[in-house]
Amino acid sequence: MAMAKSNELVDTSKILPKTGDLEKHSSDSVGSKDDTAEDESKFPTGLALWSILVPVTIAYFLVFLDMCVVSTATPAITARFNSLVDVGWYGGAYQLGSSALQPLTGKIYSHFNTKWTFLTFFFIFELGSVVCGAAVSSPMFIVGRAIAGAGSSGIGNGAMTIISVILPRRKQAQFLGMNMGIGQLGIALGPILGGAFTQNVTWRWCFYINLPIGGALAILLLLFNIPEPVAKLPPRQVLGTAVKSLDLLGFMLISPAAVMFLLALQYGGTVHPWGSSVVIGLLVGAGVTFILFLIWEYRQGDGAMVPFAMLRKRIVWSAAGNLFFLLGAILVAEYYLAIYFQTVLHNSPIMSGVHMLPATLGLVLFTMLSGMMIEILGYYLPWNLAGSSMAAIGYGLMSMIKPTTSSSKWLGYQVLYGVGSGAMTSAPYIAIQNLVPPPQIPIAMAIIIFCQNMGGAVFLIAANSIFTNGLRKELQKNISEIGINPDVLLSTGLSSIRSLVSGDKLTAALKCYTTAINHVMYLGIGVSLATFAFGWGLGWVDIRKVKELQTIQENPVPSATNTKEDVDSDKSITI
Repeated sequence: MAMAKSNELVDTSKILPKTGDLEKHSSDSVGSKDDTAEDESKFPTGLALWSILVPVTIAYFLVFLDMCVVSTATPAITARFNSLVDVGWYGGAYQLGSSALQPLTGKIYSHFNTKWTFLTFFFIFELGSVVCGAAVSSPMFIVGRAIAGAGSSGIGNGAMTIISVILPRRKQAQFLGMNMGIGQLGIALGPILGGAFTQNVTWRWCFYINLPIGGALAILLLLFNIPEPVAKLPPRQVLGTAVKSLDLLGFMLISPAAVMFLLALQYGGTVHPWGSSVVIGLLVGAGVTFILFLIWEYRQGDGAMVPFAMLRKRIVWSAAGNLFFLLGAILVAEYYLAIYFQTVLHNSPIMSGVHMLPATLGLVLFTMLSGMMIEILGYYLPWNLAGSSMAAIGYGLMSMIKPTTSSSKWLGYQVLYGVGSGAMTSAPYIAIQNLVPPPQIPIAMAIIIFCQNMGGAVFLIAANSIFTNGLRKELQKNISEIGINPDVLLSTGLSSIRSLVSGDKLTAALKCYTTAINHVMYLGIGVSLATFAFGWGLGWVDIRKVKELQTIQENPVPSATNTKEDVDSDKSITI
C-alpha cells in the first residue's frame, strides 16, 4: 500500500509542471496566473494607498531638496561665515549624519511600528533644518546639517520599506521609480529654490521651508495606518533587550569608524598634511574599529545589524557597491557646476539653478521613466549599465569646460550626465526588493543606503579636497599674473573674488578656478565607471516572474519547491 502511494505521487509529479517550465511560462506570458500568484487583496488600495504614498513621497522629496538646496546657497554661506574650507562639510556633514545612523535604522524598523518610526526620523530631520536656519557660525551650521542627515537616514529606509509592504512586487518597480523621481525633483528644485531664497530673501529660508511642508506631511500621515509585514513585540519589551535586539554594540563600532574615516578625508591636505599624525591616526582608528565591527557582526549571525548571510548574496553586495559610487556621481556635479556658474560665469544664485535644469530634470524624468519601463520590460540591468556609461561620458565632456565654453555645449554635457544618472538610479533598489522578503527589507535597505550615503560623503569630501588643493596649486602657479596671495582668495567666499581682483588678473584667477573644477570632474568620470563595474553584479533578472521569497539566513531550510540550484545561485530570486 505504501508502494502504491509512492507510485501515485511519482505519477502526479509527472503531470505537474516543473519549476523551470513555470519560469518559462511566466516569461512568455506576463499576465499568467503564475505571474499574479501573489495575493493582492491584502494590500491597501484607493484612498488608503495614496494617503500613504503621498506623504512618504513628499518626505523623500524634502530629503533630496535639503541635500541640494545648499549647492547654490553655498557661496553666500561661505561669505557669511568666511568658511571656504568648510564647503565639503556643508554636503558631507549631511551624508555623515545619515551614514553614521543608517545601519541602525534597519533594526529600528524591524522592531518598532513603521509609521511612528518614520515620523520620529522625520522630526529629527526637521530639527536639523531649524538648527541650519538659525546658525550663527559655520560649525553650528555643520552640526545642523549632520542632525538633518541623521533624520534623513530613517526617511530613505522608511520610504523603501513602506513601498515594499503596501504594494505587490509586480507594481513596486513603477511606484518606486515614481517615488524616487518625484522625490528627486528636490534635486531639480533645490538649486533654483536655494538661489531664489539666497538672492531675494536669505539663504536661511532654504531650511525653514521644510517646516510648513513637513507639518502638513506629518498630519496627513498621522491620519492613516501603515500595515506591518510581521507582528512586532511591544516597544517596552524591545527596549528591555535593546543591546542585543538592536545590536547596539555593533552600532557603537560602526558609527565612530565612519566618523573617523570622514574626518580624516576632511582634514587631509587642508587642515593637516596627509602624513600628519592626526590624519594617520584617524585612518588607523577607523580601520581598526571597522575590523572589530566586522568580527562582532560575524559572531552575531542572523541577529547582526549587518547579517553576513545577506552580504554574501551577490545582488546585495553589488547593489551596495553600485550605490556607493552612484550618489557620488550625482552629487559631485551638482555642487561644482553651481560653483562654475556663480564664480566663473558670474551667474546670480537663482540663474545658476536655472542653468543646471538640463542635468536635474534629466535626472528626475529618467528616474521615473526607468522605473516604469522596468516594470513593463522586466529587466533593470540595461538601464543601470547604459546610464552609468552616459554619466561617465557627460563627466568627461564637463571636464573640458572653460570660462569661454558656449552655453550650447555645457547644456548638452549636462543632459548626458543627467539622463545617465537618472537611468541608473532605480535598478539597485528594484533588485533588492525582488530578492529579499518584506520582513527583511529594512535590514537590506539599511545596508545599501548606508553604502550610498557613505559614498556621497566620501566623494563630496574628496571633491572638496581635489578642488581646494587644485585651486591653491593653480593660484600659486599663476601668482605673478593674479598678484594676490592664494591664501587670501581661499579664505574668502567664492562670490568675493571679483571684489579682490579685476581685469586681466580676474581672467587669470577664473582660469585657475575652472581648472580646479575640471579636476573634480575627473573624479566624476571615475565614480561613474565604478558604478558601471558594480552594475553587472545585479544580474539579468526578469522581475515579472513572481517567485516565493524566503528569509536569507545562515542555515536556510530548503522548501519543497526549491531545487539545489535555486538555493545556491544568486541568479535566482528564490533564496
